[in-house]
Amino acid sequence: MIRTTIIILWTVLATAILGPLAIIVSFISKTGNLPHLIARIWGKSILSVSGIKVTVDGLSNLDPGRSAIYMVNHQSNFDIPVLLGCLPVQFRWLAKAELFRIPIFGHGMRGCGYISINRSNRRSAIESLNQAAETIKKGTSVLIFPEGTRSLDGKIKPFKKGGFVLTVDAGVPIIPIVIEGTWSIMPKKRLLIKPCPVIMKILPPVESSGYNRKTKDALMEIIRMKMCDNFNKLKGEQACS
Repeated sequence: MIRTTIIILWTVLATAILGPLAIIVSFISKTGNLPHLIARIWGKSILSVSGIKVTVDGLSNLDPGRSAIYMVNHQSNFDIPVLLGCLPVQFRWLAKAELFRIPIFGHGMRGCGYISINRSNRRSAIESLNQAAETIKKGTSVLIFPEGTRSLDGKIKPFKKGGFVLTVDAGVPIIPIVIEGTWSIMPKKRLLIKPCPVIMKILPPVESSGYNRKTKDALMEIIRMKMCDNFNKLKGEQACS
C-alpha cells in the first residue's frame, strides 16, 4: 500500500507540473511535437518511480516518416504511461469534442494536435470522423484502443468499428501493438498497484488502402486475429474472448 501511495502521489505531482507546461508549450508549438515530448517525460517518470521495466519488440516495424493508425489492446490505466514513455514516435489521441470546449485546456488540446470526435449524434460523429481522416491524411498519426475500454479480465475483447471506419477513410496503414503485463499491475476497478514486467510488441504494418467502409469488417478481423495470436503467444494461453 505504501508503494501504491508513493506512485499515486508522484503521478499527481508530475501531472501538476508537466500538464500545465504542456498546455503552455502548446500555444507556441505549431506541430504539437513538443507537448508530446513533455508527455513522454511524464510517462517515463511514472514507469521509473513505479519500478516497471518495459521490453519493446518490433521497433523496426515503425516508420516515423509515414502517418499510421496505431491500434493497441487496452488492459490498464498503465497502458497510457507505457505507450507515451516507450513508443518512440509522434502520435495523437482521439478525444471527445466536449473537452475541446474547456477554456485554456481545450486550446491546449488543439495545440497538442489532439483530434476531436463529436459523438452527440450519428451525423456529427460521421462528420468528425471525416475531419479526423483528413487530418491523418496530412501526416498525423493516431493511437486507438479498438476495444473501446479497458478489459476487465485482461483478455482482448471484441473490437468497435469506429476506428476502422477512420482507417479506411484515411487510407493509412494500421500498426497493431500488443501490450502484456499492465493488467497485472493495475486491473480495472483495483486501486492497488503491483509493479510487474511489461512487454510491448509492435507488429508489422497492415495496409488499409484495399478496404472501404463496406469491407472494413474484414480488416477488423485481420487486425484482431493478429493481435490475439501474438497476445496468446506472449501469455502462453488462450487470452482472447
